[in-house]
Order: sequence, then C-alpha cells, then structure tokens
Amino acid sequence: MLSTELLALTLAALAAANPVFASTHPHEYRNVHNHGVYPISPRNYITPETKRDSYDYIIAGGGLAGLVLASRLTDDGKTTVLVLEAGDTGDDEKDKINHPGLTYFTSLLGTKYDYAYKTVEQAGAGGRSINWPRGKILGGSSAVNGMYLVRPNSGEIDAWHDLIADSSNKAYADFWTWDKLYESMKKSENFAPPTDDAQKTAGMKYKTDSHGTSGRLHATFPAYFVPMSSAWLPTLEAAGIPSSEDAYSGNNLGGFFSTMAINPTNWTRSYAKSAYIDSLPPRDNLHILANAAVTKILFADNVQDGNQVASGVQFAKDKDDTPQTVSAAKEVILAGGAVGSPQMLLVSGVGPKDVLDSANIPVKVNLPGVGQHLQDHLATGISWSTTADTQGTIYDSGSDFSKSDEFLSFVNSGTSYVNGSFLFDGDANFANLLKEAKDILGDNTKLEPLIPSKDSDVVAGYKAIYQAYVDKVLPSSGLVEILFSINSAGRITIQAALQTPLSQGRLTVNSASIFDAPVLDPQYFSHPADVVVLRQALKHIRQLATFSPLKELVGDEVSPGKDVQSDADFETYVRNSVSTEFHPGCTCAMLPKEKGGVVDASMKVYGTANLRVIDGSVFPLSMSAHLMAPIYGMAERAAEFILNPPSTSTGSSTTTSGGTQTTTTNNDTKGGKNAAVSVSGGRAVWVALASVAAGAFLCAF
Repeated sequence: MLSTELLALTLAALAAANPVFASTHPHEYRNVHNHGVYPISPRNYITPETKRDSYDYIIAGGGLAGLVLASRLTDDGKTTVLVLEAGDTGDDEKDKINHPGLTYFTSLLGTKYDYAYKTVEQAGAGGRSINWPRGKILGGSSAVNGMYLVRPNSGEIDAWHDLIADSSNKAYADFWTWDKLYESMKKSENFAPPTDDAQKTAGMKYKTDSHGTSGRLHATFPAYFVPMSSAWLPTLEAAGIPSSEDAYSGNNLGGFFSTMAINPTNWTRSYAKSAYIDSLPPRDNLHILANAAVTKILFADNVQDGNQVASGVQFAKDKDDTPQTVSAAKEVILAGGAVGSPQMLLVSGVGPKDVLDSANIPVKVNLPGVGQHLQDHLATGISWSTTADTQGTIYDSGSDFSKSDEFLSFVNSGTSYVNGSFLFDGDANFANLLKEAKDILGDNTKLEPLIPSKDSDVVAGYKAIYQAYVDKVLPSSGLVEILFSINSAGRITIQAALQTPLSQGRLTVNSASIFDAPVLDPQYFSHPADVVVLRQALKHIRQLATFSPLKELVGDEVSPGKDVQSDADFETYVRNSVSTEFHPGCTCAMLPKEKGGVVDASMKVYGTANLRVIDGSVFPLSMSAHLMAPIYGMAERAAEFILNPPSTSTGSSTTTSGGTQTTTTNNDTKGGKNAAVSVSGGRAVWVALASVAAGAFLCAF
C-alpha cells in the first residue's frame, strides 16, 4: 500500500503535468485498479448562496446526457458550467443505487427520487392511466434503471439520418449515421468480459472489438447468474430464434445476454454520476446544484437574425420557493429527456401556439412540433409458477450469499429481438401486415384520426416517420423484444415489448408552472398494427414454455391463464395488461421544421440562436433498443462536434467575447446556417440543460 508521502508525491506529479489536479488533497483520493484517480467524497457541489451570477454554460438537471456533457465540456479546466438538478444527489441512498440487484427489491421508484408521472386515460389500453416513472436524482434515470446497455440496429439509425439528410445543415446531419453513433457508443464504455462462472452458466457470446475499452462508463455482465439462466439461449434456439454471435455492431436480432452498466472492480452500478462526475478531480469550473429545478428559460430583449437569444434560466427548489436567476454567457442546451425538455420549452413560451395560449403562456417562438411525435415501448408478458430457484427466491432466503456483492450484481439480462417474419410465421404473412400498414398511409380517412395534431407541419412529420418505418425499419428490425424475467420468487415471466410503434401521441401542458406535471397522451394502440404485433409475440412466448430446457422449469401458467386462446382474447389481454417499458422519446424530434421538427441536425431549437436539445427526446424514430446506450453515444457525439464543429459552405455563427454575443455571416463559417457557436480557447463549446434522461428500469428504462 502506498505511504501517505508517496501518494502525496504522486498527486503532486499529476498536478504538475495537469493543472486540473492542482487543487487536490491526498486524503481525498484513492486508486481504483488502472482506472485513474477517484474521489472519496462528493465533488463540485455548491449551495444557492455560493453560486456565481453567470456561467459560460448552464446544465439544468443532472441526467444522463447532461452529466456526460458537463464532464466533457469542462475537461479544459477553463469553461465554466453550472449543473442544476431538480432532484437530490442520491448520496443518502448509495446502497440502493450501487447494488444492481436491489433495483428489483428496494427500488427508488415511487419515492421522492421519482417524478412518478401518469398518462391520461388511454382508450386503447383499457381506459387506464399508465404510470411513467422517471428518475428525479443526480444521474437521472441511469441511477434507478435496469442498467441494460443494448444498441439498436444500424438500419434504424440510418433511417433517422435519411429523415434529415436533405436539410440545410447537412454537415451536422452526417454525424447521425450508424457508423458515427457506433463510434461514439464505443467511446463511452469501458467493457470487461464476463467472469468464468458467468460465462459457464449463461453461455453468452460477445466480441470484444465491438465494444470500447477506455470509456468512462463500465460495461460488463453480472458476476453471478441464477442457474436457470442457462435455459434461456437453448430454449430460444429450440423455438427457432438463433443466438446472436454479436448483438452490438449493428444487428441485434436473435437471443443474447445484454451487457449491463456495472463496474466489475466492485460490482456496483455504473451510471452517469459515478462514471462521468464522481471520477473527476475537483473542478473549480464545474458547479453542481441539487434540488434546483429550472422553472423557465430566460430570453434576452434583443434577437439575432430573428432568433430568440437564451440569456439564462430561472430556478427554484419547489413551487413555494422564491425563484432565482443565473445567466448563461454563451449557450443553454436542454437535456431534460422526453418529458423534461419539451415541458421546459413549453413553460418558457416555445411550442405550439394553441397549447401556449390555452395555458396562458406568452408565445416566444411558435414551434408546433414541441411535444409531438411522442413514441414509447409497451410491455406485457406471460408468467408461470416454478419450484426452481429464481433471483427472488434466493434474495428472500436471507442467506449470507443473498447479501453478497456477487449475488447483488445479478440483473435480468436474458433478451432477444425478433423480426416480423418470425412473429407472423413467415414472410408472406408479415408482408400482409406491411401492406395493410402502407394502405393506411395512403388513406387520409384512416390516417388523419391517428395524428394528434392538425398542424400541417406535424402532419407532414407523422407521415415521414410512418414512411420510414414501413419502408426501412419494420422489414428488417426487431419488432419486439422478448425478455427473460426471473426476479420474482416462485415465478418465471417472459415479457414482450413493442419496439417500433406506429402509434404516436403528444405531450402538452395546462399550466405555466414546471412543478405541475405535463399532460402525457401517448395514444397507445391508436394504430391497429401495434396490438396485433404484441398479440403475435405473446402467442410465441407461450410456445417457448413447450421447449426444453425451459419446459422442465415451468409449472402452471399463472397469467394470463389457459382461458386466453383466441386472437381476440390475446388482444384484450394485451390492452389491459401493458405498461411502459420506460423508453419514451421523440418529443423534440430532429426533423426539418416543415415536418414538425423541434431541433435541426446541429441540435439547435428552431427559432432560437443559442438554445439546443441533447437527449432522447430528439430521436425522430423509436428503435429496437433500451435507450441508455444510444443516449450515451449521442451525448459523446454531441460533445465532439461542439468542441470541433464541422466546416460548412454557408451560414452564420454566434461568438461570445466578454459576455457579449455577436453574430457573423460569411461563406466559410463553423457551425452551419444560423448556428450559435461559442468559442473559448479556440474550441466551440455547448452545454446542456438537463432534467432527466432516458435510461432502462427492471427489464427496461
């Protein structure tokens, strides 16, 4: 063990080599294997009394994307950033957060660390109001989710690119291809292979070169697998679902065990806070203020080229607190997730005029797409009794092993993605579904009732998204995720989760207060194909129980039970049993403005000079993946082009000097047309305003 003197000398050498380390103290650090220097105590926290009046960039809310950006953008030691997080730090709940398996047994959902949203009653889902948990905590949903690191199919990302490829901001559009996002997802992670015991039990397959090994987020498999995990892949193969040799390089079809956001050095959760913030030395240029919700984006009196200029934000602890303000000398970027970002825009006067007028919010930017194109994954399942040990059985035993770090690292990770040909028992039957879906697209009498807006731009966007689905996504991607859920005592459940919904809803507000929950209407099953796809998935899941080795583990079917047999029975069960898989998105879609877009390819909000959105709300399409890995990749990619903007042939850029913003226009500028770019030390920098970000809870979030 290093002596105190030697440790002090080591830190002194680090300080000499890197000024960022200059203010450290020896007793505050320890080495963790070869992964660098980590703090023992929380870093960078401030109080409202110790904040500065102005920062270069403001990050309101410390969710997944926001903390990635905060970390990356302050690496230079000079750029000042303030993170405002509506929730608490979570430091008082370290044990519940850090042990992955406790996600199932002592969840923070339903506590003060959960926004606990609810949808309006869903006519297509049995008239029920569906719970929408979201993490209200530093780290956002990555602090409370199921830790799944699943990547989408390459065709889904390229379809996203094609939706914006012809935009005027083509230099940025080319950042959103599979190849680019793949690089960034790899950059985010530090992958470690499974333990020998885990490999022997689960039989997972993987390719190390499809993963990153030097990123800040740890990615590996649980140290321990419940013995019945060994039945997953052989059962799928017996049912006609092959095991994937590599689910991470652009084709995730087939069965596999997901990598998880787990740190193999101590078997704890690796999440946005632990990976991107706790791993940093103290930074005088990064401040984090918890229990501070951004209540409004502030705009300057002047405009630039007709665009609103974000001058800062207003924040408060709760509805009864007196709001305070803080200025952004350069830019504000929203990273509040599928709920937080559109709500922030709306209460600040950016959104559809009819929605703002009805809530008595003065209109700053009439932007019809805000809150539109809402899409979500829906999940249901079939359960059987079992006498074999499940995770829940072992946990309930109270044995010493049930309290060990190895056991508490176990999270359900057996999964598979299946295509339409499998679900509909052949290409011909699936082709019929695609034809029916395309027919609806060409029939306005059937199509118009599916679109939750009459605005022509939003209607055009709905049609563009729909066309991308039926032409490019549905024919080749996983329509459904099938998950092996064994966390309950005495029960085995296999879940089916819809991945590519044709139903779209919207988010609105009926209040100007950020503390009043937004109105969430995903319009579940408004498109008839969605319930049919899930019906087919459940029929195949029931058949899985007839194949060995799963056949030998299951007892009687508990839910829905043998009385459910016909297609109509299954569809009724689906409508009355589905819940969110915790993957909402698309509410600030990256689309052309004339198609209901909210941000352009540079992630700038239309009608503003220096306001951006960087989170899962900008995806224009749902995808066959838990959203955490693609959001990490998105944030890493955004940080790269923020710091090094691409050259474009025409456009304007905003630069900041001494807190004064100016606009220049020429024929060879950085940042694209009307792009707001802040330059510090020769590098362009943005920042995120983040409330929560999407992630994955239980078998989801």
